[in-house]
Amino acid sequence: MNDPQPAAAATVTAARPPVDLRARVASYQDELIELRRDLHRHPELGRQEFRTTRLLRERLAAAGLEPRVLPGGTGLLVDLVPPGTAPGTPLLAFRADIDALPIDDAKKDVPYRSTLPGRAHACGHDVHTAVVLGTGLVLAEALAAGELTRPVRLVFQPAEEMMPGGALDVIAAGGMEGVGRIFAVHCDPKVPVGRIALKAGAITSACDKVRISLDGPGGHTARPHLTTDLVGAVAKLAAELPAALSRRMDPRWGVSLVWGRIASGSAPNVIPQHAELEGTVRCLELAGWREAPEVMEDLVAHLAETYRAKWSLDYHRGVPPVVNEAVSIEQLETVMNARFADGRGPVVEPTEQSLGGEDFSWYLEHAPGALARLGVRGPHEKGARDLHQGDFDADERAIAVGVELFAALALEHARI
Repeated sequence: MNDPQPAAAATVTAARPPVDLRARVASYQDELIELRRDLHRHPELGRQEFRTTRLLRERLAAAGLEPRVLPGGTGLLVDLVPPGTAPGTPLLAFRADIDALPIDDAKKDVPYRSTLPGRAHACGHDVHTAVVLGTGLVLAEALAAGELTRPVRLVFQPAEEMMPGGALDVIAAGGMEGVGRIFAVHCDPKVPVGRIALKAGAITSACDKVRISLDGPGGHTARPHLTTDLVGAVAKLAAELPAALSRRMDPRWGVSLVWGRIASGSAPNVIPQHAELEGTVRCLELAGWREAPEVMEDLVAHLAETYRAKWSLDYHRGVPPVVNEAVSIEQLETVMNARFADGRGPVVEPTEQSLGGEDFSWYLEHAPGALARLGVRGPHEKGARDLHQGDFDADERAIAVGVELFAALALEHARI
């Protein structure tokens, strides 16, 4: 038996969307594709997105809106507030990430290929940006026509690819103040264009970095009992800490520790004075991500002190998992089916949790929301290009799908 939704849960109204919504979206389609290609030709890395920010600010201002650039000079916020909106009415937010990756745009013979070596929009952020810009342009028309009845915030975020993510820049600038619900899309090259993929609960994973430093007096390998055997200590940590961590935490949380670097010593007959161990901790569930640092510290202390080694643990937070809220997922599915279902096949499909990280999770610490996977695979494409690879590209018809989805959410949204 399904549990009933709380009485205060947000719903989507059954009213038909404005009859001209698709036409409005279509009127911007060519412009949005050209903007996407312009961004693809001129990718900018995290917190360097000055040109991208300028283009967005100028276009939104031309639509009669008042974008606010973030204090760091890249990224911006823009609110669309209908006249007469009561103070304190929660905002519905849509987020786009605007930064590129530090890789080459390779193996791709298209006129919009990156013009900058070592930089590429290989994760679809240019598509995400075009979707949220298009949403703003459509909603600006709806606002002028008196059709927008709920306040909306557009978030153009820098530095998603930089741990712990530019979402924290947005939050520090007040970007989540007053937000009652937030949505985003992320390109998925496995999902056909015209569809989205959804999952309630955790849809991405956490990834943190750890570095353990060990110190001791060192000495001759002939007299290990008079020294601190750091090579033995670091080997013990490398071998036993991952298994010990898995036994101290709920296995359903999917916590795993994997080492990537171990360093100690420079001579075969000298016990060194310093050793280091570095790796990553990945967590499938938010509870495990929150508990892992304390458990790690306790285990490192126990193992290191067995060897009388002085130790320090540098536990660098990455991002928590994105945990999609069930009501927000229901709204996405409802609107997607209402707008795009035509009897020729599903337009919403299930998806699995990714082991990748996404800083959209930080927003969900402040308001409920959901991240949808936007289908960008063309109908004649064989195989599937993966994200974070130089040959990544998208079927640009996905932009109009994303714009119509977000605009319909805003125009049909009943309450938060």
